[in-house]
Order: sequence, then structure tokens, then C-alpha cells
Amino acid sequence: MKKRLWTLTPFFLIFSIAIFLMAAFSYRWNIYIFAIEMSIAIVSIIVVFITGKYFQSYIKAVVKSCAKSIKGVNVTYLDKFSIPVVVAGEKGDVVWYNKRFKDKICSGREAVGDFVAQYTSGITIERLVGAESSNVSYGDRRYTVIANEISDGAILYFIDDTNYKKIAQEYADSRPVVAILTFDNREEFERDYDDEQIAHAVVIVENTLQKWAMKNQALYKKIAGSKYLVLMEERNYRNLLEDKFSILEEIKSLSFPGGKEATVSIGVGRGGNSFRDNEQQARKALEMALGRGGDQAAVKTGESYRFFGGSSNGYAKLDKVRARVIAGTLIDHIKACENVLIMGHANSDLDCMGAAIGLWSAITKAQKKPAHIVVNQRQSVAKPIIDSIKNAGNGNMFMEPNEAVMSASDKTLLIIVDTHSPTFLESQELYNKCKKVVVIDHHRMMVNHIDNSLVFFHEPFASSASEMATELIQYMGENVLTRLEAEALLAGIMLDTKNFVLKTGVRTFEAAAYLRQCGANTVEVKRLFSNSIDSYKTKYHIISQAEIYNSCAIACADESNGDVRVTAAQAADELLSLHDVVASFVIFQNADSISISARSLGDLNVQLIMEQMGGGGHMTMAGAQFKNTKISEVREKLVDIISKIDIKKEKAKDEEN
Repeated sequence: MKKRLWTLTPFFLIFSIAIFLMAAFSYRWNIYIFAIEMSIAIVSIIVVFITGKYFQSYIKAVVKSCAKSIKGVNVTYLDKFSIPVVVAGEKGDVVWYNKRFKDKICSGREAVGDFVAQYTSGITIERLVGAESSNVSYGDRRYTVIANEISDGAILYFIDDTNYKKIAQEYADSRPVVAILTFDNREEFERDYDDEQIAHAVVIVENTLQKWAMKNQALYKKIAGSKYLVLMEERNYRNLLEDKFSILEEIKSLSFPGGKEATVSIGVGRGGNSFRDNEQQARKALEMALGRGGDQAAVKTGESYRFFGGSSNGYAKLDKVRARVIAGTLIDHIKACENVLIMGHANSDLDCMGAAIGLWSAITKAQKKPAHIVVNQRQSVAKPIIDSIKNAGNGNMFMEPNEAVMSASDKTLLIIVDTHSPTFLESQELYNKCKKVVVIDHHRMMVNHIDNSLVFFHEPFASSASEMATELIQYMGENVLTRLEAEALLAGIMLDTKNFVLKTGVRTFEAAAYLRQCGANTVEVKRLFSNSIDSYKTKYHIISQAEIYNSCAIACADESNGDVRVTAAQAADELLSLHDVVASFVIFQNADSISISARSLGDLNVQLIMEQMGGGGHMTMAGAQFKNTKISEVREKLVDIISKIDIKKEKAKDEEN
């Protein structure tokens, strides 16, 4: 800690007097000791004298500079100011202050030589001068400090605005926050329980929610069969942040007959100008939470989102009513347009292409509308299915993005499949040009999703876009799929379910059965997944370089070829077969960017990990892309995130689910 010379003056004086007395006492015993001690005493007195003079000149210089910096005002006038004023030296030391500062802040105590920072909440003189004003606290009072720089320091003005700041804080703490909650899987309870059991389960869930609301001093109100409204103040919302919406886990821990588990989703709106604004934000936040699979809380503040929970797989809906309604609406829009363009995400895979091919068949055959699939064939990883379609004589089905942009008009209907983010599209230019847009996707909801669509068919519980397209096709016409088209759809389902292992529900098998009836040959579908010998070698070369961190396998591909995206994804799948590996990550170079292919078997939500790195996806399959970075930097960031995860806790959650 820095010391000021003048703060040592009393110690020098005491030391000098003590040495002088010792010298006088030792004169009788030893003349040499007397001489030494007397010399030290004289030097000490000289040092005290010199430092005292230095201190006086220092204060005069700073105060003189202060007086010069305030034209027409002298220090005597500053002493009469009605607010506390301090003159600080260039090192941040107090060299002068007025009577108001001494009475109100120092309580009559002398403060010359103190550091200014002890009165300004630790803020240094440099930061005070650099800011227009600074908020500080001292004792039970709050001040706004304005600093005026002078040549040898600064003049600080302390404006006591404690009452104003208390009022402002109370205003901020009492701002309204609106939360809308929904009982996610109530339909499942109604399907499996009798009336008495259902009523009992609902009462348990509602009582838990009501106690949670009371604990947080919030108003609780049931607004629909499975929806609840909670109103609270901003100060109570901060309590929810501290415990990270523990109500989600509390609801999941409730006990029900048959081992059933209840989950809730929460949408929170805050930061708006009124209850109405926050209620609208809460509805959008709830929609986002449900779009990401449910069992989580989404908080919307302005345009930004925060997410909590989301560790379970969610619950698939068995009711196909929505699919039938969507199909009817889609048919109406198809009839009203001149032509249809179907587009997926960049680097389209078998799921993306399978869904597009199936819809193309239904549109051209059942609805008799001209349609094309927009795909960059050179960059697509679904080349096998594209080549099969071309060899069958349907090459005119596909259209390059630049050609599609030229042919699109205001009466063109654009159907987007297997993505709902405008940044991932095959052609953003085409999306911007088309006025009529339909979205069909199964990925968990992202913040920057397409929000101007005529139809937004989003099912995060579906296994794949091909499964969703298959359901729609069944309501769009009869006998519209050929064997090749049915195989394309089945290949898409098999890709995203890892051969019916992951994210497979009853509706998945129903869709697969329908495609089998349409002539899909499982042997031919299997051939679509075959690799070249070079790709096979590359895959196992990647696997051989994998390392295990916190039960997660991480591998980096040191090669960049045309099939690296597919090979990396296959390597990530293969790494999951290793003992005690709960998730796998393969980092690879893809054109001018770095990509990550992430996989898990459900013990760990890789979507949440990829979202921390700017990506997204599903709980069991996700990814991210990075520009202007290196593989080593991406790997270091990934390892840092993984090292902070409690794998045992995540696995325990999955076993409970």
C-alpha cells in the first residue's frame, strides 16, 4: 500500500525523541554510542523538517492549481459550497476539502492524506476524471461524484442524491414481470389416467405452482385448462434467477402412479412499459420454450432471450390433428400461388433432401403445380439420393439457387424444410425475395427464427423433417410417392434417428410403415449411406485421434475434403459406442470456416453446449460454425465448457426421466 511521507511524520518525531533520550542516557556510559544515537536523532529531525516543507509546498501547488482551474473563483469560495468538495492530488490523495465534506462525510474527522478511493466506493481518481459522473456510496448515503481535472490532480464534487436513488431503485424493483406457465404433458396424463387420477395429478401440480408463487410474493391465476398466469415484481424475479427456476426440477420430482413425470414450461416477459407489453413478451417466450422441447423457462427482455432448464427429451404428441390442419392450409396456399420452390439448409443432408423430394412429389402430382427443389448440388451431402433421382429421369426436379432467384416472383410460394433460421438457408437472397413463406422443421427453436411465414409447422418432438413431411403428404393426396421418393423420405428418417435408435416415437414408426407401403426398399436405403474406401479410412483416422474429457470424446479432423462434413458426422456417431462416453464432438475444417458435429445418446444435452458456442440443434444432435478462427481455439473453448459440466448429475437426470 502506498504511503504518504507526511503520514509518517508523527512516527519520525516519536522515533527522534526516543533516540535523543537514549543518547542522553548513554552519554554517561559510552561516548561513541552517544555520538551515533545523537547523529540518528539529528538526521530524523532534519527528515521530518524537510518532509513537512515538502508537504506544505505540495498542498500549496495543488490548491493553487485548483484555484487557477476555476476562473474567478478561489478556494475560500469553495469552502462555502453547500455540497462536499475535495481537492485530490495526482496520486489520488486528499490534500484539501471544504467544511461540508468534513461535516457530512468525515463526521468531523481530519481527512488530509487519505486516499480518495475510500470515499468513492473504490473508484480511482483516473476513472472519476474519465467519467462524466460516478455513482458512489459512503456510509448510508449515496452520492453522484463529478470530477474536474486540474494540472496536479482533480476537484471532486459530491452531490448527495440518496433519496432520488432510493426512489429510482424502488421504481426499478417494482417494475412488473409477467410469467405464463403451462403443464406440458397434461394430455399424456389424460390419456393414461382415469378422471380421478387426472384430477389428483392436476391438483398436485397446481398446488406446487401456487406455493412457488406465494414464496416469491407473486400473484397466481389459472387462465386455461393447463395454463397459469403469474405476476410479480422485478425484485422477486431476481430470486428466480438466483435459484435458476428450481420450480422446473421441483415439478419433475413429484411422484405419480406408474412412475409418470410432470413437466412445466415457463415464459417470462420483462422490461416492457406496461403489463400488456410484458404479457405479449411472456407469450413469445413460452412459445420459444415449447419450441425448444419444453421443460424449461425462457425469459424475454426486449429482443434478447435467456433459457433455464431444458434437460429432458420432451414429450411427443400422438395427436395428428395439427398435421391434418396444416396440410389443409398448405394446400390452400399452393392453389393460390403460381409456382412452388422448396429449399432447405446449406449443405443439405438426406433428411433435408428427403423432405423436399416428398413434398415436391405431392405438390406436382396431387396439386398439379409446377415446383422445384432449390439446392446447391456441388455442396450437398445428399449426392447419392440426388444422383438416384437424376438417373431415374427426374433431373428437372432440382434447381440451382441463382436460377431460383431469377425465376421467383411475388406469386411464388417458398417452402423451407429442415431449418427455421434465415442464416442457415441455402439461399438467403431467395428467402428475401419471396413474399409467401412456409416453414417445416423439427429442430429446437432458435432465437433468430423466421417470423414472417404464412405457416410455421414446427414440431421439436418429431424425429426429422422427413417424418413431418410424410405426415403432411398423407393428407395431400393418394399414391403420390414413387419407390425412389419414399426411399428418400425413409433415408431422412433413418439419418436423424440413427437407424431408429434416437428420438424415435410412435409417429416415427407410423411414418416409416407408410413409406414401406409406398414401396420403400430398406436395402436400397441402406446403400444410400455407403461410403467410399477413402471416406472410411478418414473416419477411422479421426476416431483414432479422439481424446476423452469429462466423459466426452473430442476429435479434430486434420483433413479437409469434399466429404469431410459427412465423415465428421459419422465419426461423431461412432465415438458414442465407446465405453462411458456420453457425448462426442468432432471439429473439422469446412471450406472457409470451422465446424463442430456434436452427438449424444441423451445423457447430455449437446444443444445447450453448442448454443454456448453460437450454434444449436437437438438434444442428441447439434453443431456450430465459426469464422476467422482456428481449430485449436475452438477446441480450447469446447474443453472449457465441457470441464464445467457435472456429468454425473446430468446422467442422473436422464435416468430419472
